[in-house]
Amino acid sequence: MEALLDATFLARIQFAATCIFHYMFVPLSVGFGMVLAILFTKAYRSKDPKDESLAKFWLKLFTGTFAVGVASGITMEFQFGTNWADYARFVGDIFGAPLAAEALLAFFLESVFLGVLLFGAKKVSPKFYLASAWLVWLGSCLSALWIIIANSWMQTPAGYEVVATAAGTKAVLTDFFAAALNYTTLPRYFHTIVALLLMGALVAIAIGAYYKLKKRDVHAGDSLLRIGLVTGVVLAVVMLPAAHAQAVAVCENQPSKLAAMEGQWEDGPSDLSLFGWVDDENGVTYSLGIPGGTSFLATFDFSAEYQGLNSIPDEDQPDSINLIFQTYHLMVICYGLIWLVLLLGFLVYRGKLDTKKWALKFLQFGWLWPILAIQVGWMTAEFGRQPWIVWGELRTVDAASAAVDPVSLIITLALFAVVYTTIYVIWAKSLLKDVKKGPEALAPVADDKNEEEEVRA
Repeated sequence: MEALLDATFLARIQFAATCIFHYMFVPLSVGFGMVLAILFTKAYRSKDPKDESLAKFWLKLFTGTFAVGVASGITMEFQFGTNWADYARFVGDIFGAPLAAEALLAFFLESVFLGVLLFGAKKVSPKFYLASAWLVWLGSCLSALWIIIANSWMQTPAGYEVVATAAGTKAVLTDFFAAALNYTTLPRYFHTIVALLLMGALVAIAIGAYYKLKKRDVHAGDSLLRIGLVTGVVLAVVMLPAAHAQAVAVCENQPSKLAAMEGQWEDGPSDLSLFGWVDDENGVTYSLGIPGGTSFLATFDFSAEYQGLNSIPDEDQPDSINLIFQTYHLMVICYGLIWLVLLLGFLVYRGKLDTKKWALKFLQFGWLWPILAIQVGWMTAEFGRQPWIVWGELRTVDAASAAVDPVSLIITLALFAVVYTTIYVIWAKSLLKDVKKGPEALAPVADDKNEEEEVRA
């Protein structure tokens, strides 16, 4: 009950809830954008009406998802000024540049060319129309980049100095490129963007499996299954070096996060746990793993030593060690399940399991594993950063607005829950309705003259 009277705790819950909701649509937008560009390219090359219908069908799925993603992201920015005023004051000079760049260079790019796709099919050349599909995807990837730049600066700040002001201290930008390309920006973006694209690949597999299960829209089912499998396998392989690069960045820059991820209490080689449980109160980890495995993955040396939690001051330790440990290992488990989806998808595509309902239904829900991996992966990153909201510079407890009333936070959190649940239900029903109708519902209808000629033929 005491937590319900803690404004900082409630502000964290509110921001986390809105962020989780918003971040369900970001992976779909980026992943859908990849599939969208591929489908429009296929339609451009083949000139097949079925391919054109499939591209238009995917455009409908993308547009609805994009709209909800944009709308849900706005409320997060408002919270900076209401619940996190001290944080906004501290990072305002730093965050202004990437957030402005995200709006001007990414969001506008994505929005303008999405408009071309929706309304310009007969008003621009086929090549420009195709280029618009790729620019929409590029815009979504650039948008993710600028947000990652901002988040990575919070994790490993660079290119700044802290100055005193009448209202307190604030970070002032001294080197834009050092701040943007800070110690973890590139590995974090590499890791994140591969995960987002994997989401799109597995959704394509899921919809393709649905059509196969219903024995309809054969062309769409085969096309989506093939696109999802090819891109999914490539991305799942690329995820290995991407995850490795991100892990090395954590090892080098955030020792307390690394220790929490593996539940390491004493200094020494870091084990690679397969599963386990961390007793936070007693400082003990019960796990089954490979001794020195994490050290080897980071340095190719099983004996490489890393700092344990007992060597980190209590006030600088994350406040949820077991939660960080579990979310990190759940992310790894989800990666294994993604490979299982890809394996089953390959067997279905090759005709080995295409008549097995259990296999097709498993593929239908395969998208759950990348979205779960993405969500728990970010939980690992954000909980692991605690107690710092800006690593080494500003603690979370010092970043919250001092005048925020806990009661108002509870009320707004309840309102967010109601509104966001309603929005999600509307979006999900709309998307499922479009999927059930299928691409054939968007197929061009031949005019009477063409029909008469076909009858005579």
